[in-house]
Amino acid sequence: MTKAELEQNKNEDSLKLLISELRNRSEKIALGGGRTKIEKQHQQGKLTARERINLLLDKDAPVIEIGLFAGWEMYKEHGGCPAGGVVVVIGYICGRMCIVVANDATVKAGAWFPITGKKNLRAQEIAMENRIPIIYLVDSAGVYLPMQDEIFPDKENFGRIFRNNAIMSSQGITQIAAIMGSCVAGGAYLPIMSDEALIVDKTGSIFLAGSYLVKAAIGEDIDNETLGGATTHCEISGVTDYKMPDDPTALQTIRNIIDKLGHNPKAGFDRKEAKNPARDPKDIYKMLPADRTKPFKTREIIECLIDSDSWVEYKEGYGKTIITGYARIDGWAVGIVANNREIVKNKKGEMQFGGVIYSDSADKATRFIANCNQKKIPLVFLQDVTGFMVGSRSEHGGIIKDGAKMVNAVANSVVPKFTVIVGNSYGAGNYAMCGKAYDPRLIVAWPTAQIAVMGGQQAASVLLQIEKANRASKGEEITPEKEKELLQSIISKYENQTNPYYAAARLWVDAIIDPAETRQWISMGIEMANHNTDMKRYNPGVIQV
Repeated sequence: MTKAELEQNKNEDSLKLLISELRNRSEKIALGGGRTKIEKQHQQGKLTARERINLLLDKDAPVIEIGLFAGWEMYKEHGGCPAGGVVVVIGYICGRMCIVVANDATVKAGAWFPITGKKNLRAQEIAMENRIPIIYLVDSAGVYLPMQDEIFPDKENFGRIFRNNAIMSSQGITQIAAIMGSCVAGGAYLPIMSDEALIVDKTGSIFLAGSYLVKAAIGEDIDNETLGGATTHCEISGVTDYKMPDDPTALQTIRNIIDKLGHNPKAGFDRKEAKNPARDPKDIYKMLPADRTKPFKTREIIECLIDSDSWVEYKEGYGKTIITGYARIDGWAVGIVANNREIVKNKKGEMQFGGVIYSDSADKATRFIANCNQKKIPLVFLQDVTGFMVGSRSEHGGIIKDGAKMVNAVANSVVPKFTVIVGNSYGAGNYAMCGKAYDPRLIVAWPTAQIAVMGGQQAASVLLQIEKANRASKGEEITPEKEKELLQSIISKYENQTNPYYAAARLWVDAIIDPAETRQWISMGIEMANHNTDMKRYNPGVIQV
């Protein structure tokens, strides 16, 4: 076996271990509050959130899940909040693409933690950006009171959900809610601000205050079913529209409603018959170095993602640390902006580090982004970036100006953007390559991703100097042994914060995915974006090139 083959085997083993870890963690999260809580849900005559979604969506159709790792290793003092206590998927109902939001009542009775609110807002953002129907499967005890100050009053908190309900209604974006369990207090507004509301008899209930609070507030004795059950709201108050005998009937009724929706014009993104990539997407396992500091051939990664014979590279010989080009992914026309991880020579024959953005590569990317906007071609960013080049030569050459132009282009781009974090995502490189702050329609990370203001070793060195100075100011002497111990402690803490699970827990990315699933995510993302025709014509004058 050659040295190259040994290296490929090492790479493959390393990435397969990461993917195995991803799958094991995903399976654990999918259990929500655990098997005992699932059984309790069944005893109440209710399906779980994931069982409801499986019945609602078309069988054997593709589906992607948003925010599976939301809340990962957060709220430990409160017993945790797997998947943020809510399941969000994008899939198909009677052939129509929809986003589904289902409260997981096995997690703290479906109560809303801060991350629950953030995840619900992300789901609504996707529905609004892409004008696709949104289905709410409601089964929630309302705000998690021990953390009410972090979920209730701010702009991006619980109340924003109802504001978005109203905005979507005014924009004609279909919203359907099924009350399949408890729906209390402020949470009662979400289903009733939807276009149509179903309620399941005997298990669904909706009221501003439950029977105990009513007794305390006004002295009235009444049970919850009489106060806000299906019969009350379908036959007396008229609050809900459909009385359903059980969960499966409610879900089938939603399918019947969606099946009759009218059709709107599409945005017009180009799609042809899909072709398989020239290389198997699983070849990526062999290509990504186990040692993330090593260079690799980014063009080979691209070959595993795009349809065969579709690649047209833009300015191949200029600005070589960024690769730009037109291609197709699952038949969809795309423009690709990728950090080149090879060490290359510039036009003067000087070596340039892979993964670093230089002035010429920033200039090239800016022009390419403008071209894609002019041609109405969605953009795909493949991030593996350590940042912009530093030093006197770069500063004198205007790296800040050229970087600002690229950031300007990304910020003002009106075509849909999709971001895949392959490896490093550091500093301003994260911004220029369409990080979360720049509104990608979807943003995903491979298990090899790292997201931070700078690399762990560099950051640890800076933090160590600060810590040494603080201790010295207090008269504490730092021995070489103590310095080494401090450095290791800082590196460990910092690297924990750069791993993709930390990012996914906080919804900095929508998902951590197997690289082999990337084509499906981008294809479904563009199909989703194609539903929104409200795309102002791009003005190249906005970007100074």
